[in-house]
Amino acid sequence: MRKETPVIKLREEPGDNDVNEQRAPLAAFSDETDSISTLMKIQKTVQHFAALLANVLHLEVEIVDNALHRIAGTGPYSQRLGQIPASNTLLLSEVIDRQREVVIFDSQRNSLCLACTQRESCKERGFVGVPVIYKQRCLGVISLVAINNDQLHHLRTHTTMFIEYIRHISTLLAANITELQQKESRIDPFLAFIAQQTEQGVIIFDAQRRIIFINKFASQQLNISVIPPYPAVISPLLEKKSEEQDITLSLNDHCWRLYGRWQESDNGVLLVLFRSLQQINDLREPKTPEIKNLTGDSRAMRKLKALINRIAPSPSSVMIIGESGTGKEVVAHAIHRLSPRYNKAFVAINCAAIPENLLESELFGYAKGAFTGAAPGGKKGLIQLASGGTLFLDEIGDMPLTLQARLLRAIESREVMPVGASQPVQVDIRIISATHQNLQEKISQGLFREDLYYRLNVVPLYLPPLRKRENDLVLLLDHFLVLHAERVGRPVTGVSPEVLRLLSAYPWPGNVRELSNLVEYLVNIVPEGEIIDSSLLPPVYHLRAYHGDTPDAPENPSPTSITFPAASIENDAVSNLKTVEKTLIEEALQRVHNKKQIADELGIGVATLYRKIKKYGLT
Repeated sequence: MRKETPVIKLREEPGDNDVNEQRAPLAAFSDETDSISTLMKIQKTVQHFAALLANVLHLEVEIVDNALHRIAGTGPYSQRLGQIPASNTLLLSEVIDRQREVVIFDSQRNSLCLACTQRESCKERGFVGVPVIYKQRCLGVISLVAINNDQLHHLRTHTTMFIEYIRHISTLLAANITELQQKESRIDPFLAFIAQQTEQGVIIFDAQRRIIFINKFASQQLNISVIPPYPAVISPLLEKKSEEQDITLSLNDHCWRLYGRWQESDNGVLLVLFRSLQQINDLREPKTPEIKNLTGDSRAMRKLKALINRIAPSPSSVMIIGESGTGKEVVAHAIHRLSPRYNKAFVAINCAAIPENLLESELFGYAKGAFTGAAPGGKKGLIQLASGGTLFLDEIGDMPLTLQARLLRAIESREVMPVGASQPVQVDIRIISATHQNLQEKISQGLFREDLYYRLNVVPLYLPPLRKRENDLVLLLDHFLVLHAERVGRPVTGVSPEVLRLLSAYPWPGNVRELSNLVEYLVNIVPEGEIIDSSLLPPVYHLRAYHGDTPDAPENPSPTSITFPAASIENDAVSNLKTVEKTLIEEALQRVHNKKQIADELGIGVATLYRKIKKYGLT
């Protein structure tokens, strides 16, 4: 029923003298000049109204902007949000072009539908499209779709009433848009002009982490010619705002590692300043890599630090093996900073976090015109960006077999072949990989290449879980108390001996990451000026499975006398760990519907959470 329409490209960056044109990205955006449409900026509200319409009218709803990007939808139209639908879009274009309603009750005879190449396979029986008009401009289309005969009869019978209902929804959306533009207009328009003059990248995100401004320098460095309408994921943002730090920016199917500073306003608007890769290399002074930042003085940690010092200068591949949350990327950074490559790029990629169909182009890059939607000048892959430095492949066990063969060839030949290219590109990289899985077991199952395993596992590093690190818990607890108290801006007096006793007996399935998350939680909820006592701990840290029945134990043991529980108690705790872990995840899934929030709460990564959900058969 619909005709395919090309993607609308972002306008060219204005020159330095075009000061007035710079007001648009920071003030009242125009859908004609900015790739982030007005409806996309209020996507949550639009989706709410789409669901409301569907529930009240008992029809499927699709809402698109005036560039035909799907903003919201129900049923089969709830997929591919932010993208132009794969099906044809002739009817939607008709509504936008004429700025009037389009009603179709017989798709087999209507002239618009007869022109559609997809009419034979089309499942849409009826269609009512109403334009969203704001200040004499069409911002998009709200459409009702009947996909069976009952819905078609329902739509035909109540067409006039339904159109009036949609017009009412449009009025409500207009009110939201007015409020949005009033907020955006408060940003100083001269900020855009200043940002264009600096030799640093400047990106401003709204509270939903969608880009609302990007200066010319950042656009060139990140090769962004069209600003995607999707929210970005920005991490870690854990250090002091005033200090330069590594910042990972993930936007749809692209990921960049930046080096810069950030600032967040009270209303959630985020400003990120960063330098180019070349500037990073020039300005980072050679530093003594801070192995001491690997907090811990247990025997296991002393051995690990000594081994890192010995292997770091070598060009050999390193495989870091450890449970989730043990700090594999921290160790990888330490190896890189101790190596002769310390002033070159450290490029990290999580093989489990990027979809298989995107991982190839992310790793190996692609040539100009390699596929539809590719950047005009092609794109360097992460392996090529890491040339001269270190490539960190986290969750290597989740790399697809097809890409394992290509990675092996890149290691052996020291060259990569970008997607769609005819000539290979020489690279010089050191690979550090990490996994929590038993790769030898995956080899026996035919899920991991044995030859690649031996290429990557030249120097294995085993990271001990927190429960095996003797008295490191006290050191880590102190470290995270200082870190999070400073970051949150709330001084903390300390923790009670009972808290130390409970935490020392807990088996820490999320390891150091879980401890960090717990401390951050405690710092946020402890009353100002008071000590953190056991009443503030979540229930899981009080479970008897970890502590045994110890009625004779002193109520307030000395902090300096804290040790891990006896082997029998620890073994009991570990044996019950899977049951407790399943219960925790199951309870969290019922209470929270955001996987990222659940992962943060449990102290594990999102990829790890999905694996455990699958492992325990949870939904």
